[in-house]
Amino acid sequence: MQKQSNLSRLLGYAGSHRYFTYASWVLSALSALVALVPFWYIWKMMRQVLEVAPHFGQAQDLPHNGWMAVLFAVLSVIIYIAGLMCSHIAAFRVATNIRISTMHHIVKLPLGFVEEFGSGKLRKIVNESSAATETYLAHQLPDKAGAIATPCGLLVLLLVFDWRLGLLSLVPVVLGFLIMMRMTGANMQQKMQEYQNALDDMSNEAVEYVRGIPVVKTFGQTVFSFKKFKDSIDRYGVWVIAYTKQLRMPMILYTAAINGVFVFLIAAALLLTQNGVTTTFLLNLLFYIIITPVISLTLTRIMFQSENAMIVNDALQRIDSVLNLQPLSETTKPKKPKDYSVTLEDVCFRYDEEKEALRHISLSIPAGQTVALVGPSGGGKTTLASLVSRFFDPQDGKIRIGGVDIRDIPKKELMNTVSFVFQDSRLIKASVLENVRMSRPEASRSEVLDALQAAQCMDIIEKLPNGVDTVIGTKGVYLSGGEQQRIAIARVMLKNAPIVILDEATAFADPDNESRVQAAFTELSKGKTVIMIAHRLSTVSNVDRIFVLKDGQIAESGSWRELTAAKGIFSKMWKDYQASVQWKVAKEASGND
Repeated sequence: MQKQSNLSRLLGYAGSHRYFTYASWVLSALSALVALVPFWYIWKMMRQVLEVAPHFGQAQDLPHNGWMAVLFAVLSVIIYIAGLMCSHIAAFRVATNIRISTMHHIVKLPLGFVEEFGSGKLRKIVNESSAATETYLAHQLPDKAGAIATPCGLLVLLLVFDWRLGLLSLVPVVLGFLIMMRMTGANMQQKMQEYQNALDDMSNEAVEYVRGIPVVKTFGQTVFSFKKFKDSIDRYGVWVIAYTKQLRMPMILYTAAINGVFVFLIAAALLLTQNGVTTTFLLNLLFYIIITPVISLTLTRIMFQSENAMIVNDALQRIDSVLNLQPLSETTKPKKPKDYSVTLEDVCFRYDEEKEALRHISLSIPAGQTVALVGPSGGGKTTLASLVSRFFDPQDGKIRIGGVDIRDIPKKELMNTVSFVFQDSRLIKASVLENVRMSRPEASRSEVLDALQAAQCMDIIEKLPNGVDTVIGTKGVYLSGGEQQRIAIARVMLKNAPIVILDEATAFADPDNESRVQAAFTELSKGKTVIMIAHRLSTVSNVDRIFVLKDGQIAESGSWRELTAAKGIFSKMWKDYQASVQWKVAKEASGND
């Protein structure tokens, strides 16, 4: 199957607006040809002046020819502006559709996609790559049509007056094209890709560094403490220097070639006037001297078109790097769970090909029970919970809800079945009302308020300047980690899904907020199947069952009483936790003395 060209792809995004693109090409080419007409009238003016010299007052047609030159010059500008208007209409539509299609595809991808790519790199791909295509269609592609039409018109003008001078004027054009092909060949396309890779890495690391500025300031470190950021800057610097050195000599030769037309014309004048100078030859020579800057300008525009084509090609490749990622498959034979139990059967999962995050996990959670996942960091707790929500698909094994493989449950129904409270509560820059209503957009204002009430959030609402309509993150309105957690719980309560996953939900809560969050959890958990991930072991003492995960495997399982009596991993974790709590209490008591 023949690969679709970049231009065809871009016009596909334009839809019916592609006709505006076609119109812009025609208008741009017409503008370029009309722009050459004034040179014809300039030649007629010079001919008349030379014919009547030194009696210049006899030149009757000079005003007419001058005004005609001005008229065609203005007409060329008007046509060009009309072409740009058409190209911009199509370009805006293309950029918008690229962003929409890319974002629609991103939301279908597994949750770990953003973490894998990096938020800075992903932002750059979506925004800057689409912007590159917009600039290409809006300005550079119409200019390309003009740059193609101009040489055709110039060829006629160069040969119609004096073919000898015309051919000599074309010599530097040919040299310029040969040098330009070297600068824009396959090797330079590879260099362009290396440049974009280095720029993407630096952009991504810059975003991560900005996020870590509080840490830098707290510990008095510098940018060099972020080695990855520093290394990305160094790699970019090395590439820029090497790229500049590689282009230095070809660019010097290219500049010399396109500006060397005068040299050829002067040499021709000396050679062809050995037997005397005629008025016609002098007229033609002056005309060629005047028009040669157009040749240089046209070559420069063509060179930039070649460079811009490489930029667009690279931009589309980067967009493809996102679009080519496969989303999770959708079932063609949807099934409905008979209840809200959760079962894992010999589940294995790998983030890459090297190490398994989960190994042969089998467990069963009856409907309506609350279980806890505990264990050392990196043991696979969050990964297991993410699989239940189908943020990823396991490489081996099956996950069932109500006896049905989650891959056979339609995505919308699965999302209505499972709610997820993240460790880092994801509140958007919007009002509290809008943040909570995200889980059920059709919910009424009173239903949102009821959810906030149940989630122990009314003390938060009362202190906000506009109550539930206060926009979070603006005008100095910010919430603590525990307060954000309660808002997130209200969101889940409003959704009222039968299965709830709590991922380190009290991690950022202070003691007061923790008690309120726990009260919200109690209300949230009524009648639901709950999977709780916790480091604070005080939160798991009343759950129905505890699973201890270590190195991607279930090391222990049982009730709190059974595990503390077993003298195993959980028993040691509990003793360490009790010791840390007692140490903290003792420290606070000594501080109050």
